[in-house]
Amino acid sequence: MATLVVLLVMSMTASAQLRPEFRGRRGVVAAGRSHTAEAGARMMMNGGNAIDAGVAAVFAAAVVEISHFGLGGEAPIIIYSARDRQVIVINGQGRAPRAATPALFAGKAAIPGNGPLGATIPAVVDAATLALARYGTKSLGDVLAPAVALADGFPMYDFLRRYLESERKGCEPYAWTMRTYYPEGRIPAAGEMFRQPNLARTLRALADAERAALAAGAGREQAIRAGRDAFYKGDIARRMAAAVQEAGGVMTEADLAAYEGRIEEPTSATYRGLTIYKAGPWNQGPVLLQTLRLLEGFDLKSMGAGSADAVHVATEAVKLAYADRDRYYGDPDFVKVPMAELLSDGYTTERRALIDRAKASLDTRPGDPAARRALTEEERAAGGERREAAPASGEQSAAGGERREAAPASVEKDTTAVEAVDKDGNLFSATPSSGWLLGGAFVAADTGVPMSNRMQAFRLDPASPNVLAGGKRPRTTLTPTIVLQDARPFLAIGTPGGDSQDQQILNALQLVASGKLVRRSSCAARGARDRGLRAGGRARRAGASRARSSRTSRVRDLHRRGGSRDRSHDRPVEGRRGSAPRAVHRRVVS
Repeated sequence: MATLVVLLVMSMTASAQLRPEFRGRRGVVAAGRSHTAEAGARMMMNGGNAIDAGVAAVFAAAVVEISHFGLGGEAPIIIYSARDRQVIVINGQGRAPRAATPALFAGKAAIPGNGPLGATIPAVVDAATLALARYGTKSLGDVLAPAVALADGFPMYDFLRRYLESERKGCEPYAWTMRTYYPEGRIPAAGEMFRQPNLARTLRALADAERAALAAGAGREQAIRAGRDAFYKGDIARRMAAAVQEAGGVMTEADLAAYEGRIEEPTSATYRGLTIYKAGPWNQGPVLLQTLRLLEGFDLKSMGAGSADAVHVATEAVKLAYADRDRYYGDPDFVKVPMAELLSDGYTTERRALIDRAKASLDTRPGDPAARRALTEEERAAGGERREAAPASGEQSAAGGERREAAPASVEKDTTAVEAVDKDGNLFSATPSSGWLLGGAFVAADTGVPMSNRMQAFRLDPASPNVLAGGKRPRTTLTPTIVLQDARPFLAIGTPGGDSQDQQILNALQLVASGKLVRRSSCAARGARDRGLRAGGRARRAGASRARSSRTSRVRDLHRRGGSRDRSHDRPVEGRRGSAPRAVHRRVVS
């Protein structure tokens, strides 16, 4: 049987009411750029599974989506293995260097958002190779091949060109960044080949290390590990660490050599016949589960999808869940997170009673899951309550800190998402990122690797569960999602958007649970709680397997849908039970 992977990248107006659906008999990849999706599709066309495709797409995204993500970033991954009939999480979030402590930033209002002090340990290579070795079928060289070819050159596209224009001032202090992204002092024009030879050399070194291990008699998993170690140990690691330290950072070769991601149990909850799987409280994923549990007690269907009542109730539930996130979530290796209690029936019932059907709350109200009550104002203040999310452009990074320069209106600063499904029912969901907003990327010398600025997600307040500590993972907003129905693969979904990520996924899941058709749900207006307690925010890109892309509307207040639609880049994939996977991969620009 011939392999068919359907890929679609199309532009249509935001006013389009219904979008076409496309089906693939063997599998589908959904991603932020056509080059990224094509890299994954190539794996499937060559007999690979969804994990092979997802890993290849992640590596390709690290080359072509450098406005959002680079090889020095992170990639939390959730996989449903059809072989094992199990959902697993790969902890693809890098840790702080051992020497990174609050004392390092004494006298500063916040952790720098860019530069040599801004990076956590790169986690992408570790997470991707772990997924490939355990759940894929291809070699590391196979999945790296599309990324290597793209690093050798791909046509510059307009969004990236405009992004680089907006970042130039922030990049100027870093010589290797300028050489990498502004060759000969200029930005390649749209359509002109953009080459990253140093990054290509680094990627080839990983494939070469795998090849050498195979030649020496290593098995498949051992050889993939050898390729992975070529990044974290040896010459590449030495050059990365030296570049960071020379520029004033504290990341060391020992930090890189010691880094190990791991496979973890997911956190899960059920909602209207669906079982939703998220990563643990080292990211914000469980906030979606808390929100869904709160909404179980309301008849949203009778209110009417998208009605003022339904939007109000969902918004109030989101506020309560995010208040708990800011109060309790952090790296469970360092802080005790009462996750079971936060999702318990008793606590959820008590929290649900706080939702006033007629009035919007203006207070941040974290609860006490042990006592099953809301914290008093004095208790909230004593606990160092504050908004924990990484600041958006134009937002203050910490109390009393300097304000970031607002991003140009025509260029969104975001992350990306990769989703994949195959004919056997494997699901792959990843949210790769580097945490970049404004301020320029720091490229680690001639490795071609742009380091992240994820350290800014930490807090310096010692009362925060997300306070900085050496070896600790920051609590991020990166939140891939897998959904099962009746213990069978149903949905893989992810989206960029910081705080709004789980809110956009919530919107999609509500539509799925209410029985909306794929096309109608992908066109539905969506809203998100933005900064503070108000509702609002930009449209976000979304990707899904069996599911819904996101076209968002601003919510002007807590009781009304509507307003002006912004840009959205949508990329869903569908795979129904008992049928071939269905796919829609599109980019929508309004």
